[in-house]
Amino acid sequence: MTAARYQEIVDDNGRVYRVGETPHDIMGRSRSWMVWLPWIAMMAVSVFEYGWGAVEGTLEEKYGWTLSDAFWLASVWAVFQAAVAFPAGRLREKNIVSAKTAMLVGAVCSGIGYFTISHSGNLALAFAGYSVLGGIGAGLVYATCINMVGKWYPEKRGARTGFVNGGFAYGAVPFIYVFAAFLTPANYSVILDVMGVYMLLAVGICGFLFKDPPKSWWPNDVDPLNWVRDRKSRGGLAKNPPAVKQFSPGEAVRTGMLPLMWVCLVIIGGVSLFGINFQVPFAKVSHFGAFVAASSAGVLAVVNGTGRAVVGWASDKLGRRQTLTLVLVIAAGAQFGVLYAGNTHNLVLFMVFAFLTGFGSGAFYPLFAALVPDYFGENNNASNYGLVYSAKLVGGVGGGGLAAGVISVWGYTGAYVLAGCIALLSAVLTLFLRQPGRKRHQLAETELVARPSASAG
Repeated sequence: MTAARYQEIVDDNGRVYRVGETPHDIMGRSRSWMVWLPWIAMMAVSVFEYGWGAVEGTLEEKYGWTLSDAFWLASVWAVFQAAVAFPAGRLREKNIVSAKTAMLVGAVCSGIGYFTISHSGNLALAFAGYSVLGGIGAGLVYATCINMVGKWYPEKRGARTGFVNGGFAYGAVPFIYVFAAFLTPANYSVILDVMGVYMLLAVGICGFLFKDPPKSWWPNDVDPLNWVRDRKSRGGLAKNPPAVKQFSPGEAVRTGMLPLMWVCLVIIGGVSLFGINFQVPFAKVSHFGAFVAASSAGVLAVVNGTGRAVVGWASDKLGRRQTLTLVLVIAAGAQFGVLYAGNTHNLVLFMVFAFLTGFGSGAFYPLFAALVPDYFGENNNASNYGLVYSAKLVGGVGGGGLAAGVISVWGYTGAYVLAGCIALLSAVLTLFLRQPGRKRHQLAETELVARPSASAG
C-alpha cells in the first residue's frame, strides 16, 4: 500500500468526490474483495432470520417451549438486529469504531447466540444469548456489510448492494434443509454448535479483512462529473431525480417523508417476518410434510435474496417509488395465495405462492435503501437509512411474538388474512411518498436545466 495523491471534485449538487487513490493504494487489493467478503458474511448470519422456522419445532420438543415462546425469541432478536443499525452507523461515521472491530464483535455475538440455545433450555438465558447478543451480532454484520459495499461502489451502489443484501436470505437455504432432515432432540446440540462455530469463523475471517475507503472516495477510473452527466443523458433522473439538498436526520424527519417511510416499513417488515417465521409451521399444519415445508422455506429464501438484486434494475426503469408500490402489492397477494393453497392442500399453488412471498418479502429492503439517498441526499445516508431501518424494531415484534398470539386465537386463516390486508395498507401509503422540496411538474424541468449546466462544468 502506498500513499497516493488525490484531489476533491465538487459537482453542481455540492457532492464531493475524492479522486486519485486506487483500492490497491488503500488496502493492497481489488475492491471486488469488498463485495465478496460482505456477501459471505451476510450468508453466514442469514440462518438467524431465515432458518428459525426450521429450528424452533425441535427446540419446542426438547425444551418444552410453546410456539409463542419460540417466536418471541425471534421477535426480540429482530428488535436488537434492527436497533444496532443506527448507532453502529453513527459510530463508524465518526471513526470511533472501525469496520473490522464491528465485524469481529458481530462474529463473537453471533456465535454466542447459537451456542446459547444449543446448551440451555432456560428461556431467560435464551433471550439474553440468542435474542439480545445474537441480534446485536447479526445487526452489526448486516449494517457493516451493507454500508461497506456502498462505500466501495458509489457508482454502482444499487446492483452491488442488492447482491450483498441477497446473501442475507439465500445463505440460509442449505441449513434449512439440514435442520429439516437431520435436526432432532437427540442431536440438536452438535448441529447448533457447528452452526455457531461456522458463523464465528466465517464472519470473523471476513471481518478481519474489512477496510473502509476514505470519506467521499471515488474510483479513479470513473470521471465523477461525466458519470453524473451520463446519468442525466440516459433519462434516469426523470424517474429518480437527485435530492434537492443534503438533509440532516432532523431535517429528513421534519419533511414527513422519512416518518412515512418508517410507517410503511413497520407494516411490511412485520408481514415479511411473519411469512419467514410461519411458512414452515403452516406447511406442516397443512400436511405437506417436512421436505415440502423445507422446500417452501428454501424457495422463499432464494427468491427473497435474488429478488433484491432484480428490483434495483426495475426501479431504474419504472421509478423507485412505483416499483416499491408494485412489490408491496405482490407481497399482499402472496399472503392470501399461501393461505388458499395451504387450506386446499394444493402443493403446486403453495410452492408458487412461496415463490411470490419470497420475492415480495425481501425486495422492498433495497428499494427503501435507494429511496433514502434519492430523497435526502448521500452525505447523511447511513444515519437517515438507519432511522428508516429501525422500523424493523416494531415490525419484528408484530411478525413474531404478536403473530404467534394471533395464530393461537384466530388460527392461521385469521393471521394470513390480517397480514394480507395490512400489506395492502402499506402499498397504499407508498402512494403518498413525494421527494421533499420538489413538485411533480418540476421533474422534467430539472432534467432539462441540468443537462446544459453539467456540460458547461
